[in-house]
Amino acid sequence: MSRRRVSYYFDSDVGAYTYGYGHSMKPHRIQMTHELVTSYGMLEKMHVMKPPRCSPEQMTAFHTDEYIHFLSRAAPEMTQEMNPQITQFLGYPDDNPPFDGVFEFCSISAGGSIGSIICINWAGGLHHAKKAEASGFCYVNDIVLGILELLRTYSRVTYFDIDCHHGVEEAFLSTERVMTCSFHKSGAFFPGTGLRSDQGKGKGKGYAVNVPLHTGLTDDSFKSIFEPVASKILEVFQPAVVVLQCGADSLSGDRLVLLGGGGYTIKNVARTWAYETACALGIEDTLGDFLPWHNHFECFGPRYRLEVATHNAEDENLKDNYLDQVRTNVLEQISRLSCAPSVGMHDVPREDVGTHLGMIFDDDDMDIRDDLDRQLYEHARDAYTQIPTSGSEEEDSDGASTSYSRASSQRGPPRHKRMSIVTNEWHALPSQNPVSSMTKRRFFASTGMP
Repeated sequence: MSRRRVSYYFDSDVGAYTYGYGHSMKPHRIQMTHELVTSYGMLEKMHVMKPPRCSPEQMTAFHTDEYIHFLSRAAPEMTQEMNPQITQFLGYPDDNPPFDGVFEFCSISAGGSIGSIICINWAGGLHHAKKAEASGFCYVNDIVLGILELLRTYSRVTYFDIDCHHGVEEAFLSTERVMTCSFHKSGAFFPGTGLRSDQGKGKGKGYAVNVPLHTGLTDDSFKSIFEPVASKILEVFQPAVVVLQCGADSLSGDRLVLLGGGGYTIKNVARTWAYETACALGIEDTLGDFLPWHNHFECFGPRYRLEVATHNAEDENLKDNYLDQVRTNVLEQISRLSCAPSVGMHDVPREDVGTHLGMIFDDDDMDIRDDLDRQLYEHARDAYTQIPTSGSEEEDSDGASTSYSRASSQRGPPRHKRMSIVTNEWHALPSQNPVSSMTKRRFFASTGMP
């Protein structure tokens, strides 16, 4: 019997959603994982809860209001001709389709990540979603939302990402309160970020750790680099909470949030997450090699075993001492952080600005509220004009000045192209809304959140 306090979030509706026929992302994998966890008798050892749905207001803690408003209205019937915002907010449409119930699916996924010592939400871990755009099968970044909620209570959070794709780091590049560490595949691989040279900026310089790895990584190779790097981060940064995308049992001594993430061979995803649930409980040694009978038993044939079959691909990380060099490099970066940063904690209001300032409206006052919204919109439109273009500067194809274009896209992808998570190739986006092709306006100075 496990003595660990583990909270387990599951919503039976999550497996009913589909991204569309033939799409690689299959939410049904979460249902399969739950069935396997249940068949091993783990539910009785955990505090099982149905996650509260994440509200639009909670989502805007990271995402823009316009993006969440669009997502709440997204539907399969939408086409580029009917709604040009599809390109603006969903990026490459083959990766991120406006499937039926997309907003409800996102509210389930994010709700379990905003909410014991160890918490498990296999429906979460969707780490590619950007502030105002879907990316890599991810629409709402539940990880960022969860970390922002944790920062209300805890001084420092460490985020480990062992998905083969890089993600999340961008949201916390300029803060020292969140240390991100990503182990991911390098090279021309989606999303094309996470270089060793990317180590944060401003106050967050040094608090972003990237470990790019090559094809064929074996268990022994991964263990040889993960354990020393993770141990060094915990020693130096001293986080109050650890958030782990995909899970690992070596971090069970800290407050831990285990999240799902990538994984598209769904029977292997279910095997892995069920085993990691057992690791969180500390009962992994009690699991048998053969799977117990459950509703999806036939899906795990022909082996019907818990472990995932290994491959015989060559471990390219061992060539030219690459793994040793990366390990040494990363440990040196972490060692340069002299000590854990001190943080002054203060109460953060949870309500929206209007409610916090006492501007509360009854249903009878909606006309007044709508009028205030209209006035605010007109004020913003008049107050913030487009950036003037100097006559001495060359203009790019979108009419933006060269200096501004370079500043805004220096570290980002081509403006009208997106890398597909399926093909790892850059694809041109469909023609955009004429309004969005105008020179971008700067409304607010950056406060460290991209």
